[in-house]
Amino acid sequence: MILERTLLQERLISIIRRFPPRKILVVGDSIADQFVYGAISRVSREAPVFILRHEHTATTPGGAANCAVNLASLGTSVALVSMTGDDEAGGALTEKLKGAGVDCSGLISSPGLQTTTKVRILAGQAHSSRQQVIRIDYEGAPLTDFRLRRAMNDNVASELKAVDAVIISDYNYGVVSDEIVSTIHEAANTRGIPVLVDSRFQLSNYPGFTSATPNEEEVETLLGKVLDEGELNAAGQELRDRLGYRALLITRGGRGMTLFAQGVEPLHLEAVGAREPVDGTGAGDTVIATYTLALASDASFPDAARLANYAGGLVVMKRGTASITREELEHSVLHSGLT
Repeated sequence: MILERTLLQERLISIIRRFPPRKILVVGDSIADQFVYGAISRVSREAPVFILRHEHTATTPGGAANCAVNLASLGTSVALVSMTGDDEAGGALTEKLKGAGVDCSGLISSPGLQTTTKVRILAGQAHSSRQQVIRIDYEGAPLTDFRLRRAMNDNVASELKAVDAVIISDYNYGVVSDEIVSTIHEAANTRGIPVLVDSRFQLSNYPGFTSATPNEEEVETLLGKVLDEGELNAAGQELRDRLGYRALLITRGGRGMTLFAQGVEPLHLEAVGAREPVDGTGAGDTVIATYTLALASDASFPDAARLANYAGGLVVMKRGTASITREELEHSVLHSGLT
């Protein structure tokens, strides 16, 4: 059966099909997301704890690296400027990035650093699904070596000459320096390219860029108050004005997203798909990747937000740190019923 497309669906599909020629630069903190799967075999005699029989371990790109993988999965060219340690986690992360088609020429590996790693233990009975029971974080030390910082900045400056947009992915592990922010600002102003920011509670350090994708909790932290439903519109406009952005896209989990853009009324987008996600790990990386790529493909802010909303609805139905494809995104636009 051939479905009749609406004008909005046609417009969104047209944007998705403009993705491939674009090139996006991702700058930020790369994380090795490690998932340890096992079955609960018995209770230990040494302590009142379960014994987990290890089944397998999987390492996937997280943080800025996950954002880069999502862009590559959407069919565009992507360069990543980041840092890893010269360790097992860093090697596994780099291998996965290259396998996904990410340009890693700007990825610096140093024996003096530890790759930031988040280990999630997923356990269950022999014939049941695995659920996360604990997360162990191995956090790398702040980047203080001036030679490495200068090399990072040089890599950013080199990549900025030929990209259509930039994503700053700041997970507060010290990769994004003031010098890098200044370099991006200068290039963005000179070339007129959009710069999007994903920062965990440090968004106020990135004024004057194009847009950002904070969640509600991050907005409340920045404004210093808890928001009720009726206060969101005023808070979103206030924060966008304070940061000097052209738009602000606030993600709201199962309640969708709200876009605050210059000159238009706030646009609320209902969540796509199931209200109860399978796994929200890394969903914000998928959202900002899609949002940025759409803007780089000449989409308006509302249409870019709509596509990001579809992308978020897709990725939370996948287990672990995941990505989506252009084909999945097109199918969601055509069949979700939201448009």
